[in-house]
Amino acid sequence: MTTTIYNNSSFSDSPYGLKLQQTFTTSGSVTIPSNILRVYAVVIGGGGAGATATTGGAGGGGAGGYSAGWTYISNTVTVGAGGAGTSTAGAANNGNPSVYGMVFAGGGSGALSGTVGGAGGGATTPTGSTSTVSYTGASIAGANTVGYGAGGGSGAIGGAGISSGGGAGVATATGTQTAFAGGRGLICGGGGAVGTTGVGTGGAGGTGDFYAGGTGSTGTGTTFGGGGGGAGYTGAGANGSANNGGNGGSGGGGGGGASTSGTAGNGGNGVVFLYY
Repeated sequence: MTTTIYNNSSFSDSPYGLKLQQTFTTSGSVTIPSNILRVYAVVIGGGGAGATATTGGAGGGGAGGYSAGWTYISNTVTVGAGGAGTSTAGAANNGNPSVYGMVFAGGGSGALSGTVGGAGGGATTPTGSTSTVSYTGASIAGANTVGYGAGGGSGAIGGAGISSGGGAGVATATGTQTAFAGGRGLICGGGGAVGTTGVGTGGAGGTGDFYAGGTGSTGTGTTFGGGGGGAGYTGAGANGSANNGGNGGSGGGGGGGASTSGTAGNGGNGVVFLYY
């Protein structure tokens, strides 16, 4: 019998010859059997929060970083929390980095004040609309650019990447307006928000390889238009509700909040997987 990639049951998402042994969703201690000297770690950083605006809508947060590789044994793990969304206008909170041994993934950037989405994770404290390396060989990506850690959208959809950027919000507060979606990726940025006296539709969270982003809220008037949360590594993003942004899935960026004190979505918490 010929074995192919279609009927070989040994093929899976686990690194060849290894099994997923431990999953961490919070920081803490780690116990590894004494006969194991190295492990293969998959590390996801926390997603950035969406921003909110006094008038109009603000951008979605960037996705947390992704990194994977062999590492020495460590007896502790740090799992980064997602950035917390607020109803206060201004730059949003960044996600926090995750690390096990020598495998590190940065947190996603919170959306900037105004309408610019956050960048995908790749640094301990990502700021602005660029991201730095979160995996060997990855390049830096500016706003509206595709990259390993992609740039946030500036008047555009978030950049596509392994960790994608958040979509831009729309500042215009009259007429029919639609905000921009989070970028496509493995882990995704949140959608931007819109606050308008006309019909407003928040941007959808970015669609991931395995899970969907949340939908943006739609309705007439400034109490609608929240952005959807970005798809996470292990779960979908939440839908925007009224003028509030949806939360990101695991590592996904939060959706943007709209005018009249809409609350932006939280970035999704990171996660760490150990294989041996």
